[in-house]
Amino acid sequence: MLISEIFHSIQGEGELSGVPSVFVRTSGCNLRCRWCDTPYASWRPEGTEMDVSRILEEVARFPSKHCVITGGEPMIARGIHELASKLAASGHHVTIETAGTVAPGDIVCHLASLSPKMSNSTPDEKDAGAAWTERHERTRRRPDVLAEWRRKCAFQFKFVIATEDDAREALEFTKETLADVPREKIFLMPEATDPVVLADRGAWLSEFCKVHGFRFGDRLHIRLFGNTRGT
Repeated sequence: MLISEIFHSIQGEGELSGVPSVFVRTSGCNLRCRWCDTPYASWRPEGTEMDVSRILEEVARFPSKHCVITGGEPMIARGIHELASKLAASGHHVTIETAGTVAPGDIVCHLASLSPKMSNSTPDEKDAGAAWTERHERTRRRPDVLAEWRRKCAFQFKFVIATEDDAREALEFTKETLADVPREKIFLMPEATDPVVLADRGAWLSEFCKVHGFRFGDRLHIRLFGNTRGT
């Protein structure tokens, strides 16, 4: 499979925030989020072809037993099911970070980090082209797939929020689609790759979370390392 990067860092998002983890970033995505912070794994996929054995060797170089498979969209990567199974067999806790547009099937996963995309993610036609804009808008929300992930394994939801309209959209989506999910399993996370913007958006978004019972999702890696690769 095409691997963009494998690195050892601190999990910066979600309920395992702060946990030392090995990240395996696959390259390639079925969406084109306009604010994507890893374009080298989605808009312009780059990386090295690696088989599962080599990936496992790279992961084993690091001491952490938490492994995060991310992307891009890892669920479209060739061999993803084999990789997840063998990581778990080697004693790793496996988190899969996914937009929730591809069904899990029989994948081994200890924590599904599901990030349904809001309308703020849809790219402009001038940037992505009409075909990708239409495909993204058609594909970005799959309630049936999200339900399958929830049945399959432990999960958390993360919504990327840039404006108050985004927050209200996430609120309506949770009422319609995730009404039976405890609010403490749903993170609202500021869309930001700059610590100043992160703080500004976090200030009002944390208040919104207090009112509606969501968990506020910080981006610890941005605060610690900035918007840099391999972190």
